Amino acid sequence: MSEDAIRFLPYDEAVRLVAAIQEEEDVDDPDHRILTVYSHQDKELCWYDFEEVMRDAGVQKNDPDAKEKVSEYVMRHLPDWVLES
Repeated sequence: MSEDAIRFLPYDEAVRLVAAIQEEEDVDDPDHRILTVYSHQDKELCWYDFEEVMRDAGVQKNDPDAKEKVSEYVMRHLPDWVLES
């Protein structure tokens, strides 16, 4: 495994850490959307590219399960370095 390989937190630990996943405008690019992940202390933990998550999570347009799919994806892909911040 490369030193640069991303390691993800166990699902149960991610669920305990994450309070909210918020779709937001990228401050550097107003035409780009991101998903920002917040802790229970309202601290920004990390962010994801909106389009990449939608694609990787299998979310289609008007998908009634979009919220659950995105939450599941993020909880399974929360990098372990969020514990350091």
